[in-house]
Amino acid sequence: MRLEAIARPGPARTFGPPLIALGATLGVGMALALIAGAAPLAVFGQIVTGAVGSRFALLETLNRATPLIFTGLAVAVAFRAKLWNIGAEAQLYAGALMTVVLGTGALGWPAWALLPTLALASMLAGALCLVWAAWAKLRLGVDEVVTTLLFNFVMLLFVSMLLEGPLKDPMGMGWPKSERLVAEARLPRIAEGLRLHWGFALAVISAGLVWLVQSRTTWGFEMRAVGAGLPAARFAGMPVNATILRVALLSGGLAALAGFSEVSGAKGSLTLDLSPGYGYTGIIVAMLALLHPLGVVIAALFVAGVFVGADAMSRTAGVPSYVADILLATALLTMVLALLFTRFRVRRE
Repeated sequence: MRLEAIARPGPARTFGPPLIALGATLGVGMALALIAGAAPLAVFGQIVTGAVGSRFALLETLNRATPLIFTGLAVAVAFRAKLWNIGAEAQLYAGALMTVVLGTGALGWPAWALLPTLALASMLAGALCLVWAAWAKLRLGVDEVVTTLLFNFVMLLFVSMLLEGPLKDPMGMGWPKSERLVAEARLPRIAEGLRLHWGFALAVISAGLVWLVQSRTTWGFEMRAVGAGLPAARFAGMPVNATILRVALLSGGLAALAGFSEVSGAKGSLTLDLSPGYGYTGIIVAMLALLHPLGVVIAALFVAGVFVGADAMSRTAGVPSYVADILLATALLTMVLALLFTRFRVRRE
C-alpha cells in the first residue's frame, strides 16, 4: 500500500473527506450523549442554544473567540512556513505580562497613546519568545517543537514567581494576582452595556491584514514558498532564513495580542489562570481553518461556541462539559485525515 499524490482533485475528492470527517465527529458526539444517558439531538440543540441562543450567550461566544483568533492566527502563520510554533501559550502570557508592567501606572499617558503602546509592546514581548527558537533552529538545528513547547512551562513558572513577588497586588488579600490596569489602559466596550470589547474587532482586523500580507505581498509569497518547499525556495534565491525569522516575529506578536486583549479588555489584571489553554487550542483552530487566516475567524467562533454551549448544556442536561474537548479532538484528528485524503489516494502494489 502506498499514497499517490492527486494532481487535480475534483469536487468529490475536495469536499467528500471533510464532510465524512464532520459526520464522524457528530457520530462520536451522539455516542457520548447516549453513554451519558441523554438524547443526542437534545444535547446538540442545547449546545447550539447555549452558544448563540441569547444575547448573553452570543456575546460570551464572541468574547471566548477573541483570544482564539489571535492564537489561531499565530499558529496558522507559523505552520504555513513550516515553523512549528507550539509555544503560543508562552507568547500569550508574555504579552499579558508586558501589558500589566506598563499598564498599571508606569506610563501616565492618555488612552489614545497608551493602548497602541501596550499592544506594540506586548507584540514585541511575544515575538522575542519565538524568534530565539527560530534562530536556534536555523543556526543550531534545534527542533522548535521541543523548545517552544518547553518554554510554555518556563513562562508560566516565571509569571507565577512575579505574581507571588514584585507584581503581587498588595490589595489582593493574598491572592497571586497583579494590580488592576489604569482606566486609560483598558480596551473600551464596543457598545455601552455589552460585554464585548474592541479586542474582538482587533482580532478580526488582524485576520484580514494577515490574509492581505499572505496573498498580496512579496513577503507573503516567500512565506508560502518556504512552507511549500524550503530547498526549492533556497535554490530560487529567496531569503529563507530572514523569512523564517520574520514569520517568527509575526507569529509571536499575534499570540501576544491574545494576552493583551484578555488583560486589557476582559480581565483587567493578570492571574496565573488567565488562559485555560488558549495557546494549545489555537492549534486546533488553525488546523480546522486549513491554515487560512480568514478561516481562523470562523474556526475560532465554532470552537468558542462548542465550549460555551457545552458549559450551558452540562448544567441543563447533566452531561459533562468535557464532551466539548472530545468533540474538538475528534474533529481535529478526522480533519487531518480528511486533508490527507483530499490530496492523496491509496494505491495497492
